[in-house]
Amino acid sequence: YYLLFVFPGCRLLAVELTSSNTKPVVQEFQSVELSCIIKSTVTPDPRIEWKKIRDGETSYVFFDNKMQGDFATRAEILSRTSLVIKNTTRMDTATYRCEVAAPSDTKTIDEINIQLTVQVKPMTPRCTVPKAVPVGKTASLHCHENEGYPKSTYSWYRNSEPLSPDTKSNAKFQNSSYTLNPTTGTLVFHAVHKGDTGRYSCIATNDAGFAKCEEQEMEVYDLNIGGIIGGVLVVLAVLVLITLGICCAYRRGYFANSKESGESYKTPAKPDGVNYIRTDDEGDFRHKSSFVI
Repeated sequence: YYLLFVFPGCRLLAVELTSSNTKPVVQEFQSVELSCIIKSTVTPDPRIEWKKIRDGETSYVFFDNKMQGDFATRAEILSRTSLVIKNTTRMDTATYRCEVAAPSDTKTIDEINIQLTVQVKPMTPRCTVPKAVPVGKTASLHCHENEGYPKSTYSWYRNSEPLSPDTKSNAKFQNSSYTLNPTTGTLVFHAVHKGDTGRYSCIATNDAGFAKCEEQEMEVYDLNIGGIIGGVLVVLAVLVLITLGICCAYRRGYFANSKESGESYKTPAKPDGVNYIRTDDEGDFRHKSSFVI
């Protein structure tokens, strides 16, 4: 802060800045001018500096009469103090501070902040739509994209007709029981009916533009309870028949063992001319010395 005293007949000598627009808005890849105007000064050649403040970090844009960093190839000073940024990107969204030092003035320094917003068009949103849902069940449809700035809002369409956020306000959707959240892009049917069958698509929108995902078909079908019960009964009948068949096979002897079928195991005959004797060790056999080939 500066305490300035003005005496009668004396003019206050202080550098003072102003701007034609302290909150410019521009779409990505376009050019923008950050207005900084010296309203008054007696210093013939004041020092001009521009700084960028983003996420709590401060960096130089224009210092020592030169552009700094990546601004060197896409920015310039206009009318001695204003800053022009060409081919803006989403990373240029920040607060820019114009500082002027005028040593010959009583108040030697003044500054002004410019809040730049670079808008980014939404990208094609990612949409998730269930292919088939039985009548009376819940169905959730999702739509989201995270590139747009400001953040996108979402609207859903069925067969190219917009779904009203309030089902009671539109007679076409009074039979539908759904909830649509434009902020999150979620569309939830609490109990689908046949009329909810159709091609669904979503549009993401912000101040810079919009983007749409491709249509996806959702079918709502009747759950055939009778068919399900009939199928279960058929399976049970097949299992019963298999069980009865196995029981009959046992009774008729198809699963009898080899002894019952008259086959028995016979010990192989001892070859002629070969005699065996048993040693003291159990299970150890050897030839007698009279073995003759």
